[in-house]
Amino acid sequence: MTSSNADPGRRERKKAATRRALSETALQLFLERGFDNITVREIAEAADVSTTTLMNYFPTKEALVFDLDDELERSLVEAVTGRAPDMPVLESLRRYMRERVKRAASGRHADRFMKLVLDTPALSDHWRKIWLRHEQVLAEAVAAELGRPADDMACAALAHLILDAFSLAIQSADPVRMIDTAFDIIEPGWPPTIRAATD
Repeated sequence: MTSSNADPGRRERKKAATRRALSETALQLFLERGFDNITVREIAEAADVSTTTLMNYFPTKEALVFDLDDELERSLVEAVTGRAPDMPVLESLRRYMRERVKRAASGRHADRFMKLVLDTPALSDHWRKIWLRHEQVLAEAVAAELGRPADDMACAALAHLILDAFSLAIQSADPVRMIDTAFDIIEPGWPPTIRAATD
């Protein structure tokens, strides 16, 4: 007898694998020939799916480039809210960012990827909008965790600096060292009244 509970999980894994394959195919084409020189139809053909199927997964070309952003947002929040009880917020975020930049730099051709994003106006605009959303979500998570107002300026500044550090690190020759350098600068500037709550 087939377990009805197993089917949804299998389907979700299959969909996730298809999504990854589509995004990786598109990214490779974009890196080789430029974002503006590739059509959705060409991506679909290279991935051996219909244009309709591709658009069901990714409603825009820009979305193909930033396929992991929802996961990034969730994991950022988890680094704050799911940390060990005795771990300071900044230490948890430092560890998370160290691991994140290692994966990003090794798996996404980071230098070429960022050049593609920054040199393509449509991608650059899309990336900034996504990054602003991540900043707000992270700032609110930190503020909630520390019992601060949702619009706390220190938490907003922290989120901005950490995400800027991530962008800088994945373009660096030594991403992990760059993250540590950034956090070594950020931590002393964290307001003492809040820093005490994170230690």
